[in-house]
Amino acid sequence: MLIKHLQHEQIDYQKWDQCIMNSKNRFVYAETWFLDSVSPLWEALVANDYEYIMPLPVKTKYGIPYLVQPILTQQLGVFSPFTIDEQIVAEFIKKIPYPSYELNLNENNYFRTASAFPNYILELNQSYEEIRAKFSKNTRRNIEKAKKHKLKIIENLEQEIFLDFYYLQEKNFTLPDRTLLEAFLKRGITKEKIKILGVFSQKNELIAVLCLLHSGNRYTYLIPVSNTEGKKSSAMFLLIDEMIRKNANQKIIFDFEGSRIEGIARFYKGFGAKNRPYYVLKKFRPSFLVGKI
Repeated sequence: MLIKHLQHEQIDYQKWDQCIMNSKNRFVYAETWFLDSVSPLWEALVANDYEYIMPLPVKTKYGIPYLVQPILTQQLGVFSPFTIDEQIVAEFIKKIPYPSYELNLNENNYFRTASAFPNYILELNQSYEEIRAKFSKNTRRNIEKAKKHKLKIIENLEQEIFLDFYYLQEKNFTLPDRTLLEAFLKRGITKEKIKILGVFSQKNELIAVLCLLHSGNRYTYLIPVSNTEGKKSSAMFLLIDEMIRKNANQKIIFDFEGSRIEGIARFYKGFGAKNRPYYVLKKFRPSFLVGKI
């Protein structure tokens, strides 16, 4: 297998996206529009004529290039319409042209020296009633609680309303830059890859929002935010329940993304989601390269 390192301007976007679209391990994170949004100068390793591909999210600090998992991006690694075994993953890793990296390989990229991280998915290829039967008692109780509050779900919430709500509620210093997030949402909405959902109270006040990514048969739960009233009224339980109800009996995967925080993992598992891990690979990263991504 001939693996080449391509600079950003050498990448054939059409062949790249065709490979991702046909991949058995297709993820929206590896599509060109997504990579352009979160890692504008990304490079690539490409085998043969785009039969196997691996994005390289390059950053530079003090003039030193290194690889780091971009913000909003859970899984990258090797993608292909063909079988990917550990040997192929190893060949790509050997070809990484930078001495320092921290990368999340996808669920089909098992590599023995990488650490497994949880990711929770729910397959919707059953009736809503069959899926709901696997909800935990706590989840069912919270859904009924939300219904009593007579909440209203709105699809295609305006981007600016979402952003204002998000940055008002979230105070974490690791938040993505607003300009970056705004451009990301605009790109995704234009390409019909992103839908923004909102939950309104009986008083018509916004109390919860969610960004839903769509690629192939996978919907990905991204940037969920609730205010105090949204949490009290279990708004996010109702929103997810409605998404499951609308898409049940289809070959769709609802991807909650993962968390090692027990409370968040319990929330996902409460809907019957199962852990399908991805793999984190690290190689020497000097302390002066560690910082806000």
